[in-house]
Amino acid sequence: MKYKTYILFGAPGSGKGTQGKTLGSIPRFYHCPCGDVFRSIDTRTTVGKAFLDYSSKGQLVPDEITVELWKEAIDAAVDAHKFKPDIDILVLDGIPRNVNQASIMEEMIDVEKVFHLSCPNRDTLFIRLKKRALKDNRLDDANEQVIQRRLDTYEQESKPVLSYYSRDRISVVDATQPPAKVLFDILASVNGVDGQHESAAV
Repeated sequence: MKYKTYILFGAPGSGKGTQGKTLGSIPRFYHCPCGDVFRSIDTRTTVGKAFLDYSSKGQLVPDEITVELWKEAIDAAVDAHKFKPDIDILVLDGIPRNVNQASIMEEMIDVEKVFHLSCPNRDTLFIRLKKRALKDNRLDDANEQVIQRRLDTYEQESKPVLSYYSRDRISVVDATQPPAKVLFDILASVNGVDGQHESAAV
């Protein structure tokens, strides 16, 4: 059974986590933030050990392992009856991070909508990421070079995911608006009230 899925997509600082958390609090939506999955890895499992092995050496974790870890977290949520795939919509943020992951996940998820939280002004993202780093006490994330590297990685590796999905499934939302307005636009799109699609170049 493929999971009916909405993907929250955008650059670091665009508000994916904030919107995912809010959507996840609405009945019939199950939010799976990829960051939480990796922070709560059981390193005793085979795939957990493999993840630890790569990340402890500072190497990129292969996409297959990343997706397998994500799948284990989803399976556990189904077993615990937190996520009921027959009636719930899965809300993802932070995955897929690149086209290869999107391709591997194709057999597991049925992507109905991709919400592109668009924030073309990189200065806005810079300010948001710095604020968030200070608020969460992640001081290394407040470093301008670290932020720039994350934004560059998004442009080179993640953004092409938008061209992987058909245009009719992509809904552009202006992420520079206040969070409540962003949520309003997402829910309007869920209910079929918007007609705004984008070319992958936006």
